[in-house]
Amino acid sequence: MSKKALQSKETSTKIQQLKELLENRVVYLDGPMGTMIQAFKLGEEDFRGERFKDHSLDLKGNNDLLSLTRPDIIESIHRDFLEAGSDILETNTFSGTAIAQADYALESIVYELNKSSAELARKVADEVSLKEGRPTFVAGAIGPTNRTCSMSPDVNRPEYRAVTFDELVDNYTEQINGLIDGGVDILMPETVFDTLNLKAALVAIQNFQEDHPIQIPVMISVTITDQSGRTLSGQTIEAFWNSVAHVKPLSVGINCALGADEMRPYIEALSQISDVYVSAYPNAGLPNPLAPTGYDETPEQTSFALSSFTQSGFMNIIGGCCGTTPDHIKAIVEKTKSLPPRKRMEPRTFTYLSGLEPFYIKEGDTFVTVGERTNITGSPRFKKMILESNWEGALAVALQQVENGANIIDINFDEGLLDSEACMTHFLNLIASEPAISRVPVMIDSSKWSVIEAGLKCVQGKCIVNSISLKEGEAVFLEQAKKIQQYGAAAVIMAFDEKGQAATKDDKVRICQRAYRLLTEEVGFNPHDIIFDPNILTVATGMEEHNNYAVDFIDAVKVIKETCPGALTSGGVSNISFSFRGNNPVREAMHSAFLYHAIQAGLDMGIVNAGMLEVYEEIEPSLLEKVEDVLLNRNPEATEALIDFATSIKNTDKKAESKTAAEWRNGKVEARLSHALIKGIVEFIEEDTEEARQKLGRPLEVIEGPLMDGMKVVGDLFGEGKMFLPQVVKSARVMKKAVAYLTPFMEEEKATNPNARSQGRFLIATVKGDVHDIGKNIVSVVLACNNYQVKDLGVMVSSDAILKEAKDWNADIIGLSGLITPSLEEMIHNASEMKRLGFKQPLLIGGATTSKAHTAIKIAPHYDGAVAQVADASLVTDVCNQLLNPENATAFIEELKQDQKVRRERFLQNQDKTELLSLEEARAHRFQTHWADINITLPKTTDLIVENDVDLAIIAKYIDWSPFFWAWELKGVYPKILEHKKWGAQAKQLHEDALQLLDRIIKEKAFTAKFALRLCYANSVGDDILLYKDVNRETCLGTIPTLRQQKKKVGEPAYYSLADFIAPLNSDRLDACGAFICSIEKVDSFAKQFEEDKDDYTSILVKALGDRMAEALTEYTHECVRKNHWGYQSDENLSTEALIKEEYIGIRPALGYPACPDHSNLELVWELLNGEKNTGATLTENFAINPASTVSGLYFAHENANYFHVGSLSKEQMSDYAQRKTLSLAECERQLATNKGY
Repeated sequence: MSKKALQSKETSTKIQQLKELLENRVVYLDGPMGTMIQAFKLGEEDFRGERFKDHSLDLKGNNDLLSLTRPDIIESIHRDFLEAGSDILETNTFSGTAIAQADYALESIVYELNKSSAELARKVADEVSLKEGRPTFVAGAIGPTNRTCSMSPDVNRPEYRAVTFDELVDNYTEQINGLIDGGVDILMPETVFDTLNLKAALVAIQNFQEDHPIQIPVMISVTITDQSGRTLSGQTIEAFWNSVAHVKPLSVGINCALGADEMRPYIEALSQISDVYVSAYPNAGLPNPLAPTGYDETPEQTSFALSSFTQSGFMNIIGGCCGTTPDHIKAIVEKTKSLPPRKRMEPRTFTYLSGLEPFYIKEGDTFVTVGERTNITGSPRFKKMILESNWEGALAVALQQVENGANIIDINFDEGLLDSEACMTHFLNLIASEPAISRVPVMIDSSKWSVIEAGLKCVQGKCIVNSISLKEGEAVFLEQAKKIQQYGAAAVIMAFDEKGQAATKDDKVRICQRAYRLLTEEVGFNPHDIIFDPNILTVATGMEEHNNYAVDFIDAVKVIKETCPGALTSGGVSNISFSFRGNNPVREAMHSAFLYHAIQAGLDMGIVNAGMLEVYEEIEPSLLEKVEDVLLNRNPEATEALIDFATSIKNTDKKAESKTAAEWRNGKVEARLSHALIKGIVEFIEEDTEEARQKLGRPLEVIEGPLMDGMKVVGDLFGEGKMFLPQVVKSARVMKKAVAYLTPFMEEEKATNPNARSQGRFLIATVKGDVHDIGKNIVSVVLACNNYQVKDLGVMVSSDAILKEAKDWNADIIGLSGLITPSLEEMIHNASEMKRLGFKQPLLIGGATTSKAHTAIKIAPHYDGAVAQVADASLVTDVCNQLLNPENATAFIEELKQDQKVRRERFLQNQDKTELLSLEEARAHRFQTHWADINITLPKTTDLIVENDVDLAIIAKYIDWSPFFWAWELKGVYPKILEHKKWGAQAKQLHEDALQLLDRIIKEKAFTAKFALRLCYANSVGDDILLYKDVNRETCLGTIPTLRQQKKKVGEPAYYSLADFIAPLNSDRLDACGAFICSIEKVDSFAKQFEEDKDDYTSILVKALGDRMAEALTEYTHECVRKNHWGYQSDENLSTEALIKEEYIGIRPALGYPACPDHSNLELVWELLNGEKNTGATLTENFAINPASTVSGLYFAHENANYFHVGSLSKEQMSDYAQRKTLSLAECERQLATNKGY
């Protein structure tokens, strides 16, 4: 259905009422029909009635038939559920399709069955609505049928299907007609065990909607069959939602198979990704044949679990499935009616696909590889297999691609001798039975629309169609696009139009922009489902007009990405080198070099043969020069030069390979291991690993030495875009093989002391989304030294993982660590989950942003057990000893809880006294600048400035040593701390050890220092800072929303926002602002070698130095900005001490800290600076920076700029900020939890 047609549909008054209810409270479904009917103990005669008394087959068990033969029973069940508090009745039509009724030879009554059932439910709903004065609704229940479109019922024929997609569509269409004619308000496909069956139902619904004047909402409910967390057809809940989100249902949820407790993690996951309402109607626990309803859970138990769901913010719609009764529904309503409903998530702004598992493509992600070896037009080997009907071999090819790192597999059967539609269907059905292959999305590739549609009817996940174009005109293009949208696929759009294939940059851009407008404006196609292929055409053909083809493609990609927001770009990479077919060395070099440059321009994905990709860095220099001369059209003789070179090496591949093999096999063992890792060669890995073990003495030395060195090279090449994912996967396989060989030797080395007595078991982790671990590691060491068994789960650990391990390991105490503000919210979530799951163990909280006050006010109320904040590692042993000592624990915990109660009361009293200015008043008292008079220096360039290897010796001169000692809990200021009466000697020793280690780090280049920065033209608008690329402000690079102080001050002070330091747009002055990332790499890898050697002291010393070096790099870089890049203090000459005291002009506030406390603004910095590519640093889901030895923030040059603390915010400002960031208020409050002043 087109966007315009959908917008023209009316919404019934009933559905408007339902949507209003959903916004204001939890809405209630009814309970099950099947187990309620069982309680009536009906016989065959009840099912037959008078009408079917002579029917040829037994009818007992055909519950849907009771709507005709015993409507009194169905009516009473409906009425009981409504009177218990249900808002929505489901019709008695779970088996209301011809396929299902065929078991009873009653296909002929399907329409009547559905219409009568709908009329019966409608009658009861309307009567109760009139009686009780409240709206009630009827949902047409659409069951999954007893056939599956994704699986074969015959294990010997995996390609066989007992039902086709089209047959399902026809069946569902008949059922839908009956339900709508009977008066339902909603259509509800439920108990979905096969997503492809559901897609058939959704296609039937969409077809029906084409001619129906009223928009009928759809509620979807899937069944997770067991604790594997998957549907019967194998999809995860995330993959399922990716597959069906295109229909924009009213709600999505889970029902049946599981009780509420077992369902919880999957509902939680669904609630976090769905932008529609979320429903749950679980069974009354797990089946028990001896129970009256077949299930054990009482109304109290089920309602308690579902109230927990609602309190956790998961639910909009609740009901019951098998084993629940009206008493269950009544208890659920009573428990949850006062609880607020879940707030819907914002729509996702990236590409989401799925096979059995989800796959996401986000801006800034690494290049996505589409495997091309299952394409009959590009792989002679695959073609031969298909022509010989060697389907097992064809599956092996598909599996090999996935194992080699293909994110998506392209499948094409365009061959004149084949029935392409039949082949596509056969092969996709085979793939569906192979989870190792079908876990990734597929790309259905054909030039024939009939083949594409045949493929779409076989795929339960969200796939990609390759391709459609404007070649046959707009009408055909739009019709095919609507079909693709209906099936829920993404689409590759080729740069073809009515005039033919686009060859020049201008034509490529023109056609893609036209297609984008048609798709988004006429069809309502999700921009993130559009993938443009601007045609990679062959270069070096000898025809002059072809010489610029590669440049045209690369330049077109850049413009398309800029002018078609959300769309991706792709291409068939092997096309570029067709002129050199048969000469693999040249082709491999061309592919890698072309990709290297195209990815820089914004190419997101490509159809690539992983076996024909040379490592960019490894291309022989003279060959690379000739290849790039051709690709970049650098000189008119480039083609002839490359042809001459290619001719000289043609047909010498095997000789060259043999010679190369001989050469690298003659090198030192370290070099051989590195070569094997980079090239992905496993042939000699065990013998070389053994030789290295003999040479180095210890297996760990082999891993931490030559193997890690080789993998570091691989990582660097991948990060620089000179190596691609399939090659990295091969490298990892070599590494795993080497480690597997060494593992038995390492096991032999392990020394054990079975007689050691443990004080207790302490489980510790840095919470989900956070990467900081120095303090956590110190705590682990301190406790281990005090005879505690310590299990450190590492960083970025989810609540589920922490609590599962705590239970399995029988931990005595659980410790949570975190540095960034969002981690505080994650700690609250962990505490809540501990309470919900009945944990009793004490919970310890630690990290720089934690405090006793925050723990008392925000965390402790969510857990009934002891919750203690430990300010530093020196206190942790005593706290643990007190908590685990039977004689002291009760008194200690009572004192702890009393102290926390006092802190909460004091906070509430002070909160009442805290006065916040209105946002309007705070803005009226902003920091004032006379912009007409102030001197503004504009930067010399707005281009990206990147340095990949800053001299460590230079950086070391900028170290501020004071925080180094604070990390070790030695309080004082350097250098005075070295003479401290109490710990001066310890500080001196620590400083000497650090200097020795720092000297080693510098000499060995153990760390790598990188920075990326960009200075932008800027102006402020209100409290927002707008960044521009050019002086004319034509290209906006992004907006930084800032926050303003509101806490009332004495006198006539300014209420600061960072936007105050940037000239307002209406001042007629152009200003500037900068962004930076400074990162120290290899800290963790260097520290790890000491951890493996059980040298925790040196390991922590390494990380503390990494942290200091990151800050020193930041100081050094800021000085370079002031004196050179920006140049507003070109004559500055300050000592290190003066720099540490910030005696310069300008500031560099770090994002996520007091002046700009919202960590999520780091996303813009990463986009501006291409952060991951240029520094190797990444952002976690909670916007922590990895590695932890990284600093990122903004540059301001205003002569009066200063650091300040935003502090408490009113709900007014929080709402204003959420609106400016296009976030929900709840998400904003989560990000700024510590600033919430209401």
